Amino acid sequence: MIVAVASGKGGTGKTTVALSLALAAGRPVRLLDCDVEEPNCHLFLGGEVVAREDVSLPTPTVDSGRCTACGLCGELCQFGGIVVLPTGAHAFPTLCHGCGVCVQLCPAGALREAPRRIGELTETRAGSITLVTGRLDVGQTLAPPLVRAVRARGEGNGLVIIDAPPGTSCPVVAAVRGADVAVLVTEPTPFGLHDLELAVEAVRRLRVPFGVIVNRAGVGDARVADFCEREGIPVLLEIPQERRIAEAYARGLSVVSACPELRPAFADLLDRLAQLATVQPRQKD
Repeated sequence: MIVAVASGKGGTGKTTVALSLALAAGRPVRLLDCDVEEPNCHLFLGGEVVAREDVSLPTPTVDSGRCTACGLCGELCQFGGIVVLPTGAHAFPTLCHGCGVCVQLCPAGALREAPRRIGELTETRAGSITLVTGRLDVGQTLAPPLVRAVRARGEGNGLVIIDAPPGTSCPVVAAVRGADVAVLVTEPTPFGLHDLELAVEAVRRLRVPFGVIVNRAGVGDARVADFCEREGIPVLLEIPQERRIAEAYARGLSVVSACPELRPAFADLLDRLAQLATVQPRQKD
C-alpha cells in the first residue's frame, strides 16, 4: 500500500503524521521524503546512511558548427529552454524540463543531451524503516524530476509512506499521483480550511481516495469539521493541541515518542487507510 501524506500549506504537521505512521506500523516501511526543497524526516529518525545517488536531468547543448538557426527547436520547446537567434540556437539549462524533443527532431543534428545534476538521493536505514530522501541542489528550480526519482524507490510490494511537499503545485502532484490512498493534514483555522479546500480539489483531480487528519485539535473553530461533513470527507484522526508535542518536535523527537498513547491510534489509522483504499480504489489515468 502506498500512502501519501500531503497538506495544502506548510506547517500543518504533515511530516509529523508521516513519521508517526512509519514508526507505528510495526513492520518494514519505506518512507519517502519527497519534500525535496526542505527534507526533514532524517532529523527525527537518525539511522545509518547506506547509499547516495546523484540525480541528473538530460539537458541539450548546441553544436554551433551544425546549427542552421532554422528555429524549429525554439518553436517546439514549451518552456523557453531554447531561444533561436540569427546566430544560432542558445540553450538555457535551468528552464529545460528534459523532454528531449528538441534533440530528437533537430533536422541538422546540432543538439545533443548531457546530464545536468539537479540533486541527490540518500537512503538511510533506521530499524525497520528505510528512508529515501531527495535533496534539490541550491539554485535548481525543477523539483518534480527529483520527486519522481524518489517516488521510483517506492515501487514494489510492502508499505510505502510518502511525505509530500506542501501546497498543491507540480511537486505535490508528482508525489501524490499513483498513491493508493492520501491523507490530508490540516489545522482547524481559517487558513487551514482555505488550503485544505485547495488540497481536496487537487487530490480529487488525481482520483486518489483520501481522508483528513486534523492537527492541533482544540484551537480555532469548527469550520474544518463542517466542511468535511458537508463534502462527505472522513476525518480519520484528531491530534490534540499539546505543549509536550511541540516540545518533542523542537527536540527532534516524534509524536509517538512524546505521546506513546497515540501510537495505537496511528497503528489503527493504517488499517483504516487500507480499508479506504479498498472501498474507494484509485482510478488509473
